[in-house]
Formats: sequence, structure tokens, C-alpha cells
Amino acid sequence: MLQQRTLKSITRAVGVGLHSGQRVELTLRPAPVDSGIVFRRVDLPEPVEIAMRAEAVTDTRLASTVSTNGAKVQTVEHLMSACAGLGIDNLLIDITADEVPILDGSASSFVFLLQSAGIVLQEAPRRFIKVTKPVEVREGEGHDLKWARLVPYHGYKLSFEIDFDHRVVNASGQRFEFDLGSGSYSRDIARARTFGFTKEVEYMRSKGLALGGGLDNAIVMDDTKVLNAGGLRYDDEFVKHKILDAMGDLYVIGRPLLAAYNAFRSGHALNNKLLRELLAREDAYEIVTFEDQRQAPAGFAEVARAW
Repeated sequence: MLQQRTLKSITRAVGVGLHSGQRVELTLRPAPVDSGIVFRRVDLPEPVEIAMRAEAVTDTRLASTVSTNGAKVQTVEHLMSACAGLGIDNLLIDITADEVPILDGSASSFVFLLQSAGIVLQEAPRRFIKVTKPVEVREGEGHDLKWARLVPYHGYKLSFEIDFDHRVVNASGQRFEFDLGSGSYSRDIARARTFGFTKEVEYMRSKGLALGGGLDNAIVMDDTKVLNAGGLRYDDEFVKHKILDAMGDLYVIGRPLLAAYNAFRSGHALNNKLLRELLAREDAYEIVTFEDQRQAPAGFAEVARAW
């Protein structure tokens, strides 16, 4: 049987929130079968647990924020992407502030943390959401058009196209496709960093945002070039980061997907809208397990290695 996964031991990280600039401690703990991924705000007078589900997303401006009972956790997408890339089903995340630390601006630090703790199989089958009919959401028209869709696929692959009128982005390529079954998430996707432009950073800081952002945790560009001394980690790092984000946004649904995701200029809001549209159409998906892991999509039975 294709089994659920959690951590073997506890692991911790300390960093700052991208937007809040606050110091935050993160403790990742093993969790029992069928418990899913749960954030726990341990800094509050009484700890509040926020379970990952599409309806838990309450704000998608600049990041994905989940909340319940007045407690929230911002910028969950990079950590959730790492969990999706490594196939983590059950995880308890203690957090001491309202934003996940940005660390290096990618998912690679979270991959390292999860792999360092060890990944173990649990005595319960992985439960997948298998898309059986196409589901699509669209917004805008003409130059403002953006869309995202899920279509049936025996596995999980993502195809994303961005549309930035900038010489560096144009030169790097604006479309990429990634198949999770390749087993190369850690190598090909996880290291892609979030990015922004100097004029956007200045504006956001004037609004009290991006207070923890800098050249050590984001790609920053002026009108003509990348300002980071080391340049890009991948030739096509920009679109790969959008795939990284999409994997995290979609994993908030609470179970791994079996589908092909295709998107044009999508973002956190549209990705969550797509999940809600899928769940609203009961004829478009089913919950499946693989009692014989040989029937699972290629690459899904292996526990992914870090690098």
C-alpha cells in the first residue's frame, strides 16, 4: 500500500517574517495518521490550531494566509510547497508569531529541515484527491486575463506561464512544466526564490509590508538587472518560483492531488479559488488510495531525497 508520511523526529528553525519583519520560531513535529498538516499558534494565551483546508485561506494579498478563531498564520505557501514536494501528509507546526519565516525566500530550507528530521511511513494509506473532470477559473480579459485549471492526470504535474515585461524575465523564459513523479522537486523547484522589483519593495515598505525582505531572501530587480550578487539560481527561476508557490497554495486543500495543473498569470487568490471550485463540484473529483503501490503513478512510492 502507498502509505502516509510524517516526520521521524522534531526539528526547529528561527527566522523573520517577510512582511512583518518579526522574529519567529518554528517547531515541526511528527503527527498521527489522518491528522493532516496543522499550524499551532503557541504564542497566544491559549494555543490555537489551524488545520490546512481550502476554506482556511482568508487572505491572498502577496501571500497565502490561513486563519481560524481570530488567529492567523501568513505566508504558508513555501513550507506547504516543501511538504507537497516531499509527500508529507501529517505534520504539527508550532509557530510563535503570525507569519512563517521567509528563511532564504525559497522552499529549500524547509526541505532541508524536513529531511533532517527524517521522513517515516505510517500504517495508513495516502488519500489522494483525484480530479475526474476539468475545472477552471478565469479572471479579467485581454491583457488582464489570468486563468488556472485542473484536468485529470495519473500523477501530478504543473505547467505555468508568467507574463512580465522585463528584460531579465524575458531572457529567463516565462513558461515551465514540472512533473512531481520525476522525483526532482528538491533539485529543480525548491531553490527558486520569491522575487520583486525595487519600486514595488519601496511601495510595500511604505505600507508596512516586506519589512523582513532583502537580497538574502528574495531576488530583487531594478529596471534592467538582478541586484543580487550571486545572480539567479536557475536560468528560469522566476517561473519556477510560481510553480513552487502553486504547489504550496494547492496543498492547502489537505490532501495530495492527482491532476494536471495549468495556469497563466495565476497567483495565490486564483489558486485558492480553483480549489474551492473543485470542492464545490462533487462530480469533478474522488478520494482514492493505492492498496498496491505498483498501481500508483510513477515516482510516488519513493521517499524523495533532499538533493
